[in-house]
Amino acid sequence: MGEYGMSITAVVVSFLIILHLPTHCNAIVSRTNNSIPQTDVDLVEFALNLEYLEAEFFLYGSLGYGLDKVAPNLTRGGPPPIGAKMAKLGPFIKDIILQFGYQEVGHLRAIKDRVKGFPRPLLDLSSASFAKVMDKAFGHQLKPPFDPYANGLNFLLASYLIPYVGLTGYVGANPRLESAVAKKLVAGLLGVESGQDAVIRTLLYQRAAEKVGPYRVTVAQFTQRISNLRNKLGRAGIKDEGIVVPRNEGAEGKTTGNVLAGDQNSLSYPRTPEEILRIVYGAGNEHVPGGFYPNGADGHIAKSLARGK
Repeated sequence: MGEYGMSITAVVVSFLIILHLPTHCNAIVSRTNNSIPQTDVDLVEFALNLEYLEAEFFLYGSLGYGLDKVAPNLTRGGPPPIGAKMAKLGPFIKDIILQFGYQEVGHLRAIKDRVKGFPRPLLDLSSASFAKVMDKAFGHQLKPPFDPYANGLNFLLASYLIPYVGLTGYVGANPRLESAVAKKLVAGLLGVESGQDAVIRTLLYQRAAEKVGPYRVTVAQFTQRISNLRNKLGRAGIKDEGIVVPRNEGAEGKTTGNVLAGDQNSLSYPRTPEEILRIVYGAGNEHVPGGFYPNGADGHIAKSLARGK
């Protein structure tokens, strides 16, 4: 009977071990599949800077308020943006921008589900901040100062400044990523950022010949000025194009329309974090904060570059 009892005990113990083994193994697999190398973490976290910018600009523009009301948990106590406000948008444009805003909330959540991230950095989304960018693009002060919140067309032109920079950043990050988890995340983010940029460019292309407000400059010329400025600030050659280009620069050298920007093979241009900071800081120097980020961007990459000045 003793031996029989021992046998029963051994069977029960073995059965319990087997029951727990799959769960334990799955946990190990799950942790392995979701582990991201530090270099990938740095690149993914860097993207948060632009996602915060886009989320706040689109939410405020369409709703008159931002993440502090829509998703306060995602801000992690970071300071509210400077000067952001509701734009004077028609129903159609407002609906599109609202969709963009909520999409950016999802992007922030998706990134923070995979990496620790950081609190929302201080963002300057004031009319004056955008006016400075436009003044640089034209090489002189626009009169009256450009106001992104004044009407739908101005807001679209201001929006032209934003998703495309993030798009090129994701294109640049992709070949540097090592883990499947990070690559999948960036591919998903890139897909929607590309869609947003395409919608903005298409809406502007529809009005390419229209004069913008009191400036006597067409929408197409505005976009080319902005693209020229980003190329100049990025200091890495041509990686930006307006919505209308010389025929030899269009797709296959056969079109002047340029709804989607791309290289000679119509592939998206890549940008490095350094190039992106040169653009969003507004001075062509990745070491000196300014522009939309008065106190600088956050994360290991941005902070390392700031220390390297």
